[in-house]
Amino acid sequence: MARPVIAIVGRPNVGKSTIFNRIIGDRLAIVEDKPGVTRDRIYGSGEWSGKTFSIIDTGGIEIDGEDEIMKSVRMQAELAIEEADVIIFMVDAKSGLTNADDEVAQMLYRSRKPVVVAVNKVDNIGRMDDIYEFYSLGFGQPIAISGSHGTGIGDLLDAVIEKLPEMKEDEYDEDVIRVALIGRPNVGKSSLVNALLGEERVIVSDVAGTTRDAIDTPFERDGQRYVLIDTAGMRKRGKVYETTEKYSVMRAMKAIERADVVLILINGEEGIIEQDKHIAGYAHEAGKASVFVVNKWDVVEKDDKTMQNFVQSIRDNFQFMTYAPIVFLSAKTKSRLHKLLPVVNHVSEQHAMRIQTHLLNDVVADAVAMNQPPYDKGKRLRINYVTQVAVRPPTIVILSMIRN
Repeated sequence: MARPVIAIVGRPNVGKSTIFNRIIGDRLAIVEDKPGVTRDRIYGSGEWSGKTFSIIDTGGIEIDGEDEIMKSVRMQAELAIEEADVIIFMVDAKSGLTNADDEVAQMLYRSRKPVVVAVNKVDNIGRMDDIYEFYSLGFGQPIAISGSHGTGIGDLLDAVIEKLPEMKEDEYDEDVIRVALIGRPNVGKSSLVNALLGEERVIVSDVAGTTRDAIDTPFERDGQRYVLIDTAGMRKRGKVYETTEKYSVMRAMKAIERADVVLILINGEEGIIEQDKHIAGYAHEAGKASVFVVNKWDVVEKDDKTMQNFVQSIRDNFQFMTYAPIVFLSAKTKSRLHKLLPVVNHVSEQHAMRIQTHLLNDVVADAVAMNQPPYDKGKRLRINYVTQVAVRPPTIVILSMIRN
């Protein structure tokens, strides 16, 4: 199930990145007392009152900014507004209501999205009276917060959670394997969907970015049911705010969340580039079963070591994903295509595997017997108990204590 999306927007230097970092519990966004520091949208995730969500930090919106950087920052913020289910509109109690705040408010009115006004820099009780002028923005009760002290964040999230839509569960049965195809534009995702289905179900074009939305396509092979989730190609951040690409990154991330198995497509003709690492990182961070698919293998000039060298290149460039198998194929000619679905089935089974507790404890006991835990300040770590607490991905908890 895809998570709802929250966007934090406002004019520059009102403290958006500080609040973003507090909500996600990490210093992902750069915090500096200088307008325009956050130029791109930054994505994170959070949880409050049992609900998980994606959250976007944006650069400050300067309505009259004429230079190219400020124009792109504003466009990034506009796209975040379009992607969001709820918007946190950040304003500044110290500077009060400004004309720039009014301009941002007009942009938010046009979006017709639910909005919660967060009045930042209410650092002491004496500033509480400063929030009342923000009622005139027309978005209901403003929430007083302090990014520097961390106060009011719970009240803000309570107000946001109230406005989040109920996300619908996927309607697919448990035995259906949901497969997301991700990769930069023009690596052949739509061609691979068509090759697997044996028919032209998805538009295929040599123009990068032809597939705009995520498309669910169910099919069955050898008694196993699948759903292919084709996604728009992920572009580099510098290009993501082109109008035709405005939803591609967020929708691809939502497709990853919904998937059981993620196919990371790489253009075998062009080789690995830095953007491939960023894309693979999304699947890795989401804890998904993954397969590297090297497409367009038919046009690669080969000798007896070409495949071996490409495998080594993948392992060198994706050292954080040594667990992911690699399949070489050509969606165009269907060469080696038959090897893909058995690998998908295998990683799906591994991802859902549950190991009996006694087996886990036996394995850990054997490991400890061969390599005793080290001493720390004269005390040794003792592993008491090991158990698996979740699947997809398999998650194992080790209970331990320090003993003399």
